[in-house]
Amino acid sequence: MPTLRKIALATAAPLALATAGIAHPHGLSRSTAADWIQLHVVLLPIFPLLTIGLIIPLWHRPRRDLAGVATVLAWVGAFVYAAFYTGLDAVAGIAAGTAVEHSAETESLGVIKHPLYDMGEALGQVGAYALIVAVLATAVALFPKHGARVVPGTVVLLAAGWSFTDSHIFWPRGVWTMLGFALGFALLIRGTGRTAPAGRSAPRSFLRT
Repeated sequence: MPTLRKIALATAAPLALATAGIAHPHGLSRSTAADWIQLHVVLLPIFPLLTIGLIIPLWHRPRRDLAGVATVLAWVGAFVYAAFYTGLDAVAGIAAGTAVEHSAETESLGVIKHPLYDMGEALGQVGAYALIVAVLATAVALFPKHGARVVPGTVVLLAAGWSFTDSHIFWPRGVWTMLGFALGFALLIRGTGRTAPAGRSAPRSFLRT
């Protein structure tokens, strides 16, 4: 697959999340509950797709030695992120929004949504830190073959991952965080796409001379 197509696939999810972050309500109230629910339903399958930016450069990596162990750890971290961050979206997004939308006027919104927020945040923290682990493991898996070319993308992804632990996709920092992921994935894929596999055969034109 051409490098530009890989970059397009890897950056699609973070760019979509950045766009959604601009429209994300800044708070959950009875007046914003319907929009809150609809947005999080739409985002439910998109948050896990953030891991595509790691899966693409990891595809067909060796399963032996240190690089192999790192590859497996990266896949596990990506899975844990996808599972637990989806939990955040479902609990603090869909469930909290539904509870507030159907609450009585006399009920305290804090009593209704804060327990769901707390549970969602706990799930989201596990997912966000698992994503950081996946980024680090990906760098370790790719470094033996691609060397320092994986460093720029890894640094940007780690910065975005750290911001992601408490920014979600809320404007402004959450949106910039998603754009950081898009940039980091693009740099990582560009760096890994520039190194030819070891033992690559000579061009046909050379063989014919």
